Amino acid sequence: PGGQPARSCCLTAHVVLDLRARGACLSCRPPTSSAVMNRFSSVQRRGSCGGAVRGARSAVMVRSAQSEEVTIRRYPPAGKDRQGCGKQLTFEVPSEEDEKPRNILEEIVWFKNDEIAKHRAKLDLAALKRKIQVTPPARDFIGAIKAKYEETGKPGLIAECKRASPSKGIIKEDFDPVDIALEYEAGGAACISVLTDEKYFKGSFDNLELIRSAGVSCPLLCKEFIIEAYQIFHARAKGADAILLIAAVLPNSDLSYFIKCAKSLGMAALVEVHSVAEMQRVLEVAELELIGINNRDLETFKVNLYNTADLLDEDTKRRLAERDIICVGESGIFTPEDVKVVQDAGCKAILVGESLVKQDDIEGAVQQILS
Repeated sequence: PGGQPARSCCLTAHVVLDLRARGACLSCRPPTSSAVMNRFSSVQRRGSCGGAVRGARSAVMVRSAQSEEVTIRRYPPAGKDRQGCGKQLTFEVPSEEDEKPRNILEEIVWFKNDEIAKHRAKLDLAALKRKIQVTPPARDFIGAIKAKYEETGKPGLIAECKRASPSKGIIKEDFDPVDIALEYEAGGAACISVLTDEKYFKGSFDNLELIRSAGVSCPLLCKEFIIEAYQIFHARAKGADAILLIAAVLPNSDLSYFIKCAKSLGMAALVEVHSVAEMQRVLEVAELELIGINNRDLETFKVNLYNTADLLDEDTKRRLAERDIICVGESGIFTPEDVKVVQDAGCKAILVGESLVKQDDIEGAVQQILS
């Protein structure tokens, strides 16, 4: 009886510390159960397993501090609410109200682990690394935005290949990512964003590969809900030149780690914020080079174009300019007048999807919004 808790604590401590040693983010892991924490306390009082227990408790404290930075929970508080019981049965744990996703972004993130597991079963990390070795080098995503801004005096357009969204449903029935990307490029887009989420946006990592193999020269942004480094390797292996990181989901420690991971593969990272608090927090990330302001409210999904101006006060713009950080306006941009609003606020790039992709003449729509 006296030895078993100590062995459990040692095992848990070593697993947590090994995750960090391998570069995994602690905030990705499911919460430590109260039962395990009680064992930590009990063993510490007896003086057993001292170093390992203290290390594990410190790791849990770090994770708790990280969770206070974000508004989106990475997992249901009590873990997964469904458990497989063979091929024919699934046991569902009755959940409290707090066990349900608080908004659509949280729902997407909770399901993302299942999607990652499916991809990993087909292509593990070793296979992705082998594929990356024979993939052409990443293109200069940030350089393309700067070049287009200097050439035209207008924000560099990141045009999005987007078939559907949770709020709008199917946006374009006859969705051909290659044709759309070619029209975007012909119309004058600086870069192209490709939705890869399967369940909620009807996207695919394969679309990245299709667009790149079709000869599109614009750099590609992998528009994915990233919670693991595996997804970054997956994006590069499929031809992406940049990734999206969402501040509402990722604490600064994860943002820093994922940006470094992307840079090691030659990729840029667009860090997306929604609020003043997220903007000020993200500015503390030393590796930050590209920041996007999403004008869509995470709770209501309503869009306020002037959110960009609210986040870009004079002090924030000064700090961005000192570090040569490019700001991207996102959501709610439909007309040249909308483009002017975010450009006047301080954006040198815009990300536009729905208002372009649903048009019959996509090339003309790109030219019109940039006029």
